[in-house]
Formats: sequence, structure tokens, C-alpha cells
Amino acid sequence: MAQIRVFADELTDQLDSPTLVEGLPGVGLVGKIAADHLVEVFDMTHYGDVYCGGVPKVAVYMEGSPTLHPPVRLYADAEHDLLVLQSDIPIRPESATELATCLDSWIADLDVTPIYLSGIARQKSDGVPALYGVGSDGVLDRLEEAGIGLPTETGLISGPTGAMLNYSVQRGTPAFGLIVESDPQFPDPEAARIIIKQGIEPLTGIEVPVDDLVDSAAEIRQAKENLAKQMQQADEESSQARPLGMYQ
Repeated sequence: MAQIRVFADELTDQLDSPTLVEGLPGVGLVGKIAADHLVEVFDMTHYGDVYCGGVPKVAVYMEGSPTLHPPVRLYADAEHDLLVLQSDIPIRPESATELATCLDSWIADLDVTPIYLSGIARQKSDGVPALYGVGSDGVLDRLEEAGIGLPTETGLISGPTGAMLNYSVQRGTPAFGLIVESDPQFPDPEAARIIIKQGIEPLTGIEVPVDDLVDSAAEIRQAKENLAKQMQQADEESSQARPLGMYQ
């Protein structure tokens, strides 16, 4: 039975219209890296487990602990009114609508505003990765107030993140999408840093330390390499933004 099992109920009453940062794996693993960093840097509480349709039925174990967990989990930080959707595995896009539907009533009950994260494949350069924001009706003024740039080309967001954004548009519910230039082949901690500092921070008003993210970039790349290879093998299933071109 599809459900979200919340076992930190004491936090529910402390959350006031929280922001949810989605961290499904995609291009450059920017969403995954950013979400993992938020959970770690704020020592977020394991708030609940996600048993929605479309989530693969696998069990995850962590280094140094015998406890098993489902692959998709929710973390909460009541002090910052922040939630993180963390996933240790890719979600197939055809399953993402089931996931979005399953999350919908919970999002509505808590008056959650989601921020969905996506990389757009760009070859690595010496410049700072560009970031821009998109959103459904009702949040566009907040993108402008946060100083987040507009898209510089026509494009689409595919994979599970695109499916969940599509669901928000269809339902008429508020949702942000942050898109950052990312390495198409390897985990990209620098792109994750940009999406945190130039996207998540101004939208939430939360200052996020990123020194560890920068200092540990090589270690992060190595730790995420196997997942990145899985994403490359299933490229058409990955969350990613890509240009459409004028005459697509």
C-alpha cells in the first residue's frame, strides 16, 4: 500500500509551511549531492520513509549501522522549516507520477512548497556554472525577488523531476525548478554548490555552509561515482534539463 510513514510526529507541529528540497539523482547528481549536504550540514532528523508506488522495493544499509532503510526517505529541520527528499537510487520517470500522487496529500496537509533540482549537461569549463529558475504560477515573483536568472534558451526537464514538475503544473500547485549547468559524465559538487548558494539560499533565506562541500569535492565524486555510472547507463531515465532548439 502506497504511503508515507512518518515516525517523527513531534516535528510535524513545529513545521510552518516548510520548503521541500528534492534530491532525486540526475545529471551531475546535483540534486543528490545538494540534498545529502543539507541533511548532513543541518544534522536533519530522519522524519519519515516513502513507500510510494514506483519506488523500487529494495533495502538500504548505511556504513557503521545494521539498520535497514527504504531507498527514499524524508528528513526534517524544524528550526529552518526545511524538508529534504533523499533518494539513494534512480526513480524511473514512468513511476514518478505515482510518487508525485503519493506525496500530494502529504504536501498539501503540511502546506509544503517544493524546490526541484536539475542539471543541464554542459561540458566542463573554467567558468562558474550558470543557474536559472522556473516555476509554476504563484511562485514566479519569488524567483525574481531572489535574483534568480531567467532561462537563456527553450528547453525541457525530463525524468522523474520533470514528471513531478509536470504534476505541479497540472494540479496548479506551487513549485520551483532550479536548473544548473552540470558535468554530463561525473558527479559535480561545484554545480551542487551553485544551486545551493544561488538558488536554495535566496529562495529559503537559509544560509547553508558549503566549505565542506568544496573541500571534499574529490571525495564526493569518488563516493558518488557508481551511482553516476548507473545514471549514464539509463540516460533517458535521468532527471535532466536539456535545450529543445527553435524548431523541435
